[in-house]
Amino acid sequence: MKLFLDTANLTDLETAKGWGILEGVTTNPSLAAREGLEFSELVKLITDLVPGPVSAEVTDETVEGMVGQGKELAAIADNVVVKVPMTREGVSAGARLVDAGIPINVTLVFSAAQAILAARIGATFVSPFLGRVDDIGNDGLGLLRQIVEIYAVQGYDTEVLSASLRHPQHVVESARIGADIATMPFGVMNRLFNHPLTDIGMAGFASDWEAYQQALAEKRS
Repeated sequence: MKLFLDTANLTDLETAKGWGILEGVTTNPSLAAREGLEFSELVKLITDLVPGPVSAEVTDETVEGMVGQGKELAAIADNVVVKVPMTREGVSAGARLVDAGIPINVTLVFSAAQAILAARIGATFVSPFLGRVDDIGNDGLGLLRQIVEIYAVQGYDTEVLSASLRHPQHVVESARIGADIATMPFGVMNRLFNHPLTDIGMAGFASDWEAYQQALAEKRS
């Protein structure tokens, strides 16, 4: 399972890239609005920084508008993937973008039926939103499990991108279920490193090494 960041913050992206685990980026209008840059400029900076897929979302609500925006976004860099919403207009626009050879990510997916539609138009990625499903009292991981099973049975090429992940366990369970990609906020990715026994072990090693160095110094003196 590949690990993506769901952010438009360049500092966070640089940090995660330095860890050697960042394989792509997803953005949305809300995330981009926090950064104070022109959207096309921001997308270009992200695509220059991250060699993997960078999902950039359209904002128009009409088919023609989304197709036009999608083509403009795709022209920014070869690794741009155009995000379209799971609406009738978004699916129609997505189908046209796919026909034009432009990869798409169908976002705001909350049911297996919607995921089937995304696969049928040839989407590169489908993005079920686990956390938001959980928020309304339903089972986000259960939805992911349904989609992964259907895609395997049907042989769809669309990759399942597990989104709206709120904590490390969402990431772990996404991997267990068989998601192709997990995209997450920087804070969630940062917490993947954490375990109290690792901290205890590191503190013990540091203490032992310090004592060893002190003993050597005393022996030399």
